[in-house]
Amino acid sequence: MPQTVESIQHAKSADVYDVKVIQKTLTFLGYRSRIIANPEMAVAKKEESSKDIEPQPPPDPSVLVRRPPVVTIMGHVDHGKTTLLDALRSTNVVAQEFGGITQHIGAFSVKLPSGNTISFLDTPGHAAFSHMRARGASLTDIIILVVAADDGLMPQTVESIQHAKSADVPLIVAINKMDKHTADVEGTEQMLLQYDVVPEKFGGDVQCVPISALKGTNLQQLQEAVITLAELMDLKGDPVGLVEGRVIESRLVTGKGKVATVIIERGTLKKGNLLIAGTSWAKVRGIYSDKGSQLKEATLSTPVEVTGWKEFPSAGDKVLQAQSEKQIKDAIEWRNSLKMEEKMETDQEAINEKREKHDAEYKKQLQLRQKLGRREYMYVVKTINPNRGKEEEVHHEGPSLSIVLKGDVDGSLDAILNTLDTYKSQICRLSIIHHGVGEVTMSDIDNAKLFDGEVFAFNVPVSETVREHAKLNNVVIHEDNVIYKLFDNLVDSLSKRLPLREEQEIIGEATVVDSFNVSFKKKPMRVAGCRVTSGVLQRKHNFRIIRDEEEIYNGPVVSLKHHKSELETIKQDTECGLSISDNDIKFERGDLIICYRNYTTEQTLDWTPGF
Repeated sequence: MPQTVESIQHAKSADVYDVKVIQKTLTFLGYRSRIIANPEMAVAKKEESSKDIEPQPPPDPSVLVRRPPVVTIMGHVDHGKTTLLDALRSTNVVAQEFGGITQHIGAFSVKLPSGNTISFLDTPGHAAFSHMRARGASLTDIIILVVAADDGLMPQTVESIQHAKSADVPLIVAINKMDKHTADVEGTEQMLLQYDVVPEKFGGDVQCVPISALKGTNLQQLQEAVITLAELMDLKGDPVGLVEGRVIESRLVTGKGKVATVIIERGTLKKGNLLIAGTSWAKVRGIYSDKGSQLKEATLSTPVEVTGWKEFPSAGDKVLQAQSEKQIKDAIEWRNSLKMEEKMETDQEAINEKREKHDAEYKKQLQLRQKLGRREYMYVVKTINPNRGKEEEVHHEGPSLSIVLKGDVDGSLDAILNTLDTYKSQICRLSIIHHGVGEVTMSDIDNAKLFDGEVFAFNVPVSETVREHAKLNNVVIHEDNVIYKLFDNLVDSLSKRLPLREEQEIIGEATVVDSFNVSFKKKPMRVAGCRVTSGVLQRKHNFRIIRDEEEIYNGPVVSLKHHKSELETIKQDTECGLSISDNDIKFERGDLIICYRNYTTEQTLDWTPGF
């Protein structure tokens, strides 16, 4: 019945509420659709139903008490940072405590004769400091900048100064190696002026203390300089509020489980407290000092090892105390959902960008196909230069898959071919050697065999004669009547053509703390005294030696000893002696030893058809 003007106007003004009608309409027009929540409603819901655990408001000034300063030591490689840390740590370690084994912890405290305490962060160089600063965590109150008096300011020294200024953290300069005959303390102080670090002797506010970390000279003077600056900064904290802190590091310790080194920023940590850090949580089972002794509680600015974590928290994560396990689980679920939403937004941006590029390329290819016609247009194997009308073979080195494609009708075949237009993988070539409408023939099997290919049959019959012919010629036939299953089989076939990929796995790492020269079978041999910092060292694997971020050795070790025993494996936090076959390489303190193994793994195809 012909429509009236009134009915047409009504149709234009009517709203369509039936979702199925909308979806069918979009499908008819050639679009795919998905239903999402109203973004405005989602934002409102997020604001209303947040179950996260947040830091407390600023405390009442009346409850604040003085707290110890938190100090990070930074400096250029080989300027004595590690030596100074060891010297400071040894001033507060009882000899032969715990069988002479030094307890590793990412931070430690030193109690001075005056009764004052300083907490030092033993962070692994500038990267960790930058990482914490990037998270908005200003853990450090003061930075001690170690500068060698015989070298002066070096690139990493300048980088450390920049870190301090960016984080707005005051500096104390420790001019190390003052006992060397080549030391130039005054010249080093003058070099600092070039980077707006003005020592007190030149009218500035930066304390410079000449020291010898190796001999322990002026260490007490350096510690007193820290206390003086801390008093001027008037460092205070809240000892009675809910616990807040920061994760310095986390690791697995035999007998303790998952352990996190935490520095307390607010409140007093006690056994049984419920803590959350990122998406990990703990019911505090044990609190340990940097010397390994168990504590009943941890107060402000105290670095401690905390046990009882369900998962490993990340370095720099904010630690907050919760009231109940339910509150923690709700908060973790909330944080995970926010992470998922952020990931989806990022993924959607990437998808949109790829879609725009694909649409432009597809329109270009569609115009070319319409101009040349279906029969002349070759999809992958050959490209046609319209200006010359000649065919050029596309050369490809690497894995490839050739296919014969047969479909029941032209529409089905076009849909499959249009999807194959999106295939742009660089790791495996896809070649369509023949496509057509109709059942699979003997000729299709012969073509597939010639190119070491496979046959993909969509909703078409395969006779027993053709099936036997394919079996005799080792040609695989994929029979599907659902399009996404056809593409699943195609992706699987492409993936099987990919070669295994060579990978390396780091088994363990160690740091050289000293080097020795010994005699083995009347031949001189260099030995590196090491401490395993992570994982294990296994003699059967290869080793790399890294110095100043450069590889100086890659190969096997000839000896791996603990005390006098030759061992196949050295565990974490264990000291050992290590020798290599290249006796020309002289080990130096601070060298990084990496134990690794080579292995192969399957590759993943970098293309999905979008179903």
